[in-house]
Amino acid sequence: MGQRDDVGLSKFLSLVLRHRPQAAGLELDEAGWVDVDALLLGVRAAGREVTRGDLDRVVAESPKQRFAFDPTGTRIRAAQGHSVAVDLAYEPAAPPARLFHGTHSGALPAIHREGLRSMKRHHVHLSLDPETAEKVGSRRGAAIVLQVDAAGMAETGTVFYRASNGVWLCDHIPSHRITFPGGATSSPP
Repeated sequence: MGQRDDVGLSKFLSLVLRHRPQAAGLELDEAGWVDVDALLLGVRAAGREVTRGDLDRVVAESPKQRFAFDPTGTRIRAAQGHSVAVDLAYEPAAPPARLFHGTHSGALPAIHREGLRSMKRHHVHLSLDPETAEKVGSRRGAAIVLQVDAAGMAETGTVFYRASNGVWLCDHIPSHRITFPGGATSSPP
């Protein structure tokens, strides 16, 4: 399997382990786990040739660490980003003072009005540094990086979680806690 095939497998795994497990004839447990052997059979039944070695390599070499094996190596799940109901059992964590979110210019009017919402996912995803946020935001064209006052939000009761791959998660970010490009902020409600 070449690098191009690894990207395709990673995208398919994201689809199956985050959004549509039925695409590979699977059912995730309440914590998002699925048996590795069942996953391999399901991926093959969906028309993709894949070995356990291919799966191990895609998980190990994923720069975003999207997937994780359980300690026994017999189950796998997506680290975050689910649109299906799962409980990843992340513990609340104290965030750094600032976190970052990458987006595109077309989303800015709604973010000014409503803040950052989880949309079809369970949480808003935040990066520890602006460079990572820029990479995330560039998937839909030129990236816009927003800075989030995470410390201020935590002080007022917002709960943050840190996923196993380092992505920070929370339910909603009001627009007045966001610094937009050029240093602009929205007024609090």
